[in-house]
Amino acid sequence: MTVEFWTMGAGVPTSDDPSVFDGVQMAVQAEQMGYDGIVWVDSQNLAPDCYISMALAAHATSRIQLGTGVTNSYTRHAAITASCIATVQAESRGRAHMGIGRGDSALAHLGLAPHAVGPFERYLEELQAYLQGESVGFEESNVDALGLADTPQASNIRYMNRMGPKVPVDVAATGPRVIQAAARHADRVSFNVGADVDRTLWGMEVAREARVEAGLDPEIPFAAYIPLAVDDDPEQAMRIGAGQVSLFARFSNMYGTVVGPASEQQARVLTDIHDNYDMHGHGRPGSAQADVIPTEFERSFGVFGPPDYVVQRLGELVEIGIDRFIFRGSPLDPNDPDTESSVRFTQEVIPQLKGS
Repeated sequence: MTVEFWTMGAGVPTSDDPSVFDGVQMAVQAEQMGYDGIVWVDSQNLAPDCYISMALAAHATSRIQLGTGVTNSYTRHAAITASCIATVQAESRGRAHMGIGRGDSALAHLGLAPHAVGPFERYLEELQAYLQGESVGFEESNVDALGLADTPQASNIRYMNRMGPKVPVDVAATGPRVIQAAARHADRVSFNVGADVDRTLWGMEVAREARVEAGLDPEIPFAAYIPLAVDDDPEQAMRIGAGQVSLFARFSNMYGTVVGPASEQQARVLTDIHDNYDMHGHGRPGSAQADVIPTEFERSFGVFGPPDYVVQRLGELVEIGIDRFIFRGSPLDPNDPDTESSVRFTQEVIPQLKGS
């Protein structure tokens, strides 16, 4: 099994100076360091536009895969999302990746909760149809009010078959209903349940059962979003990744109820994260939600420590079938002293796992 290692590009800008290290430069840096892919956050109030960043990065790189990590099913019509990522596919000569979820900070800053699972699943069906060059029927239409001689009777992206290979759709999932929807309609399921093997195995079983019930082959590729930092001092590694554990862990308790298997202690921490979550501190160290996470939970949910420890933890997930990892926590900005974490990961961890 070939294992891929992806990183996350620029999120919230840290300076008003437009010349500072940006997402495109991060893609160049990530490619030079040996990452297989890089994804951009799609959160319009917090980060620059992901599709523009990907299109620019497509011309600044030659090998690395470029994707959304993740977009959502609410702020853009499925036809627009398909058109955007297909354009990146053409500009990158087949290196585009469609990561999608129900929405989090992008919707919160519009006063909205995540998209409901039912409409989200319908969106996935439509998105896949557009990307495959198929027609999608209108849910409602009033175009006849124009009184034209003829009008479209369905929606079809006419140029799709000229944009390169179909873009794969990857759903970021935590709870059982989203995992099931992903298993039925996506090309890959990316778990957001941390680095816990038991929780990951649970998610895999939910996905496989859903595929069998839908009359599909039970096997589907699996990936994992994981907070990670490499340092010989585990405490320093956790400092580098501070803020990321709360960002990812909260998806296991989005509405005040824990989803997936959890011990009594894990459930208590997940509830504390939910009850203290301040969206103004989203993904930031020192936030109210980060401050309620005990060290033991942080160590088990993320992967923080020296290279051999990181190899061992990730190796456990590779053994059960995770073949792609998407990491957030170690910066790529060469002006950031913590970039050494990413350097050590690519030089001392990836070669060991790629060779296994």
